[in-house]
Order: sequence, then C-alpha cells, then structure tokens
Amino acid sequence: MKILISNDDGYQAPGIVALHDALKTLEGVEVEVVAPEHNNSAKSNALTLHSPLYVHKAANGFRYVNGTPADCVHIALTGLLGYRPDLVVSGINNGANMGDDTIYSGTVGAAMEGYLFGIPAIAFSQVDKGWGELEAAAAKAREIVAQMRSQQLVTETPWLLNVNIPNMPLDALRPAKWCRLGRRHAAERVIVQESPRGEAMYWIGGAGAAKDDAEGTDFYATAQGHVSITPLKVDLTDHDSLGAWAQKASQWAAGAGAAAAPGM
Repeated sequence: MKILISNDDGYQAPGIVALHDALKTLEGVEVEVVAPEHNNSAKSNALTLHSPLYVHKAANGFRYVNGTPADCVHIALTGLLGYRPDLVVSGINNGANMGDDTIYSGTVGAAMEGYLFGIPAIAFSQVDKGWGELEAAAAKAREIVAQMRSQQLVTETPWLLNVNIPNMPLDALRPAKWCRLGRRHAAERVIVQESPRGEAMYWIGGAGAAKDDAEGTDFYATAQGHVSITPLKVDLTDHDSLGAWAQKASQWAAGAGAAAAPGM
C-alpha cells in the first residue's frame, strides 16, 4: 500500500512529521511526502498557473514545492511520483477544519485534489492550534488509516473524509463520531493598519464563532472529546432548488418572447 502525504502548514511543520512517522510504521506500507515549502493555510484548491513550480528534496527525504497544497498533490499524481498511490493523506493541520473552514482549508484542498484524481483521501486536523498532544493525534490518524485498510475500504472507489482530533491524550479521546459539518458565524471584521509608507494595509479577520454546533455536527462531537469524521463531496449543485430555477428561467424566456412580439 502506497500513501502520499501532504499538508498546508509546510514540509517542516510538526504535524506532517508526526503523521509521516506514525504511518510509516504500518506493516506493508510505503509513505512519501510532497508538501509546500512554506505555510499555505487557507489556499483551498488553488493551483499555480502563471509561475513555474520547483521541487526540492529535504535531508529527511521529504519533497517540497514552492506552491500550494493542491499543486503538491497535482504534481505528484501527474508525473513526479511515477506511480499511483492508494491513499492521499493530508495534515496533521495546526488547528481545526470544521464547518465552513473546509471551503477555505488547504489541508482539505490537498486531500480533495487526490479525490478528484479518483483516489481515496483523508484530511486530518487538530482542533486547537499549538500542536498540543500531537503524538496522540498522529496515533489516532494511524489507527483510522489502519481501520480503513483492514476493512478493505482503500480501493479504486474514491472517497473524501475530513477528520478533526481534539488535543487530548490518546487514552482520553472518545470514540470517533460520524458527523455533518456545522456552520460558523460570519468572519470577524477586517483589520486595518498603516504601512511605513502611509498606505492602508488590510488583514483578513479571524474566523467566526460556531453558529450551528448542534448535536450531530463536528463542532459538537469534538467539544465532547470525540474525534469527528465527516464524509465530503465536491458537487456544489443546489439540487433542491434546481427545478425551481429551471421553472423561473422558462418564465423569463416566455416573458422575453412576449415583450418582443409586434404590437406589444
């Protein structure tokens, strides 16, 4: 079994080192890291199209790219590796990726890039920043990958999972819960500062607090000490309203035809 590991915190981040060290101990597993050179948090699924990308190899064998998380996985899968991995794993991220975070997350973006290529993929994050109890999180990630493998779920049928692990000792973590995504309030106000040249500088404000953290959400599960696992999909179509919009469009067309008729 071959696993490709990436992240958005950069190839030197403690989270990716811990994840690599944990997964490489699985019997019969080969792991390889292709990750960003620098922190690329909140880069989502962005690809670099207008500047060249370079791949370098660190002393520990990790390969790193001067690009986004999605760049790393894309390059790896379209020529760099020379083989097709069985699983793409992203993380462990320094902080939660729950609710609306998943739209912006580079951690999820790296995993999603693997999914888009038809490969099962998992994004792992710790709930709190600071890498507290990182070894426990890495052990839990190893356990989840091992379970997926033992249940023969790592196949040619792709799936995408988003996993958030509370910063707790391993024996204190409660069993994993399968959850839906919660929702956050709108982000905090933009921060405005003055540059040394007197120009206004704008910094994106912090993420909003949890808005929908009801039972069944990832916010609720992790607050109770559970590992949250959420299956994700890429289809953004609003299927519930598709028919209504089609009906409105037909009315628009009828109205436009009537307006263009002679004598009207």
